[in-house]
Amino acid sequence: MLFNPHILIVDDHREIRESVTRYLERNGMRASSARDAAEMDARLATGQFDLVVLDVMMPGETGLSACKRLAGSSEISVILLTALNEETDRIVGLELGADDYLSKPFNPRELLARIKAVLRRSDRPVMLATNFAGKTIRFAGLALNADSQELTNQGGTTTRLTTADFKLLTVLLQRPRLVLSREQLLDLTSGRAAGPMDRTIDNQISRLRRKIETDPLRPRIITTVRNGGYCLATDVEVSG
Repeated sequence: MLFNPHILIVDDHREIRESVTRYLERNGMRASSARDAAEMDARLATGQFDLVVLDVMMPGETGLSACKRLAGSSEISVILLTALNEETDRIVGLELGADDYLSKPFNPRELLARIKAVLRRSDRPVMLATNFAGKTIRFAGLALNADSQELTNQGGTTTRLTTADFKLLTVLLQRPRLVLSREQLLDLTSGRAAGPMDRTIDNQISRLRRKIETDPLRPRIITTVRNGGYCLATDVEVSG
């Protein structure tokens, strides 16, 4: 099973979200929550998750519809929470790509056991999801070859990025003009939580700025947002 996996709890009942989150955290997992499918999408865009616990009956988009989207667009595991006697929901959910289901009301200990079982079966390594394979990404007068991890400036000078620099830049390029906190960036690039004095992201941002900024001391591409984090302050163009 993945070490310190990150679980997303999606349920419109606040008490369930909070109690499950606390229970998972007490048992060595990282846990975040969302109240509906729209908030789930926002969480998935700014964090790296290993499994989603998804309620079937929610306002707005249903859990079954959200499960179908996740199965078709990502490698993330899904456990559905269904009403006690809704056998049809359970069958349809599994057909749509859910890895397991659990009926409400449920014992948090059973949910934890099912999460561990699904993660053991999937046994997927933590990896950076990217749609940039085979692409060239242009931004701020620079061009990044995603396959070779090489960055070329307007003068034609090419720099090969380290794996860490490439991961961080890719995360930013996938989310232009979106402010990402240090915690979100560490989660997206490394799949781990930040410690109270963790300066990993600050150091990586500084190193990356030296490779892409005209003046790293006065950055215009990767900007610092006070009390927020960092932002790629430019448009991005992707070509095949």
